[in-house]
Amino acid sequence: MTVGLRTALTARVAAAGLAAQLVGCGGGTLDNPPDVVNPPPQATGQKLSFAYFQRCIHPLLNAPLRVVINGVASINTCAAGGCHDNATGTGGALRLTAGATLQSLAQTPEALRATEMYRNFYSSMGETVIGAPDSSRLLNKPLVRGVLHGGGLIFESVDTAEARLIRYWISRPMPQGRDEFSPAAAALFTPADPDTGVCNAQ
Repeated sequence: MTVGLRTALTARVAAAGLAAQLVGCGGGTLDNPPDVVNPPPQATGQKLSFAYFQRCIHPLLNAPLRVVINGVASINTCAAGGCHDNATGTGGALRLTAGATLQSLAQTPEALRATEMYRNFYSSMGETVIGAPDSSRLLNKPLVRGVLHGGGLIFESVDTAEARLIRYWISRPMPQGRDEFSPAAAALFTPADPDTGVCNAQ
């Protein structure tokens, strides 16, 4: 018997002996742990407001913001090349077309869903847990809160104006059974008009 084979057999016998000792110590049988039970997925089917996104969130994604990476500050936008730009970005799942233009809400849902603005909305909504801003990457990544962000620290705290707008949007989905173009979005503005109202943030 070769030395390598003898060593492998000795290791197997030792492992079997250790397993037997663990079972004898009240450890029960050696087996995989029970399946991890994740919280149930959100089943409400609710959507976030497209009107609020294009008036209040999209401008943030295109605004020159202060970025801090390894203690060095610079200015950049989320939609910039090398970040989340749809064509040249390296920033993961969030993909943005910087030149997306404001859309008239008088269009049909089908027409709106064919626009670049809607694609930006859809991509941004994919980074959220609807109704739960504190569990949403769209808020946590720029805060570098419990998750890595290659783009560095964007928001100093949840109290910045930008973070408050994102939190407000995620925490106020459209009523159950309504789509993302629901007129209920008017309540997210003051006065209650998605075309002329100011973006509510609290």
